[in-house]
Amino acid sequence: MQGALEAALEKVVGPTPVVGAGRTDAGVHAHGQVISFAASWRRGLEELQRALNALLPPDIAVHDLCWADSGFHARHSAVARWYRYTILNRAQRSPLLGRFAYHVPRSLDLSSCDALCTVVMGTHDFAAFASRHAGRTVRTVHHAACTQHGDVVEIDVVISGAFAHLVRRLVGTLIRVGQGSLTPKTAMAIVASRDRRMAPPIAPAHGLCLMEVFY
Repeated sequence: MQGALEAALEKVVGPTPVVGAGRTDAGVHAHGQVISFAASWRRGLEELQRALNALLPPDIAVHDLCWADSGFHARHSAVARWYRYTILNRAQRSPLLGRFAYHVPRSLDLSSCDALCTVVMGTHDFAAFASRHAGRTVRTVHHAACTQHGDVVEIDVVISGAFAHLVRRLVGTLIRVGQGSLTPKTAMAIVASRDRRMAPPIAPAHGLCLMEVFY
């Protein structure tokens, strides 16, 4: 995405680096990604928006533009990010939803998932869910909830910041709790262990979407 945006901006305003609110794993979607860039532009922002959208590929669209203070940084100025993971929880897969929802044919116990959501909120060291070079792994989960709409389960997580695979590992853990192979207590014991070898399998990327970035 960043390369496409920089190429489009170069054609409209000249070369300028683009800063994204955060990198997402390959295959993850973004409904509310935020970027920042410095550029000289004397016309209206609506005109800039139209110009960029005319140049961007079909899978990227600029929803809104606004002027920011000189010290604003799309990544460093963010205080939290909202992610949503979508699960299709029924026996049959869906060719229509398959691009954006992870098909889990075995029924999930949402009350157990809710129990884990309750205890995972707060500040924890998520080293057990980290890749080998994640750096600082302490994060604050401001909100976590599971909501069911018919056959679709949405897992919403608002977190102070994410590193590679964190939210998908958390979702993988929620799925195991919902299927009864883990309890909320044992799941939190895995978090407390800080041991990557104990983490459940990671949930696939295509079910995850960055919904909003908070500043």
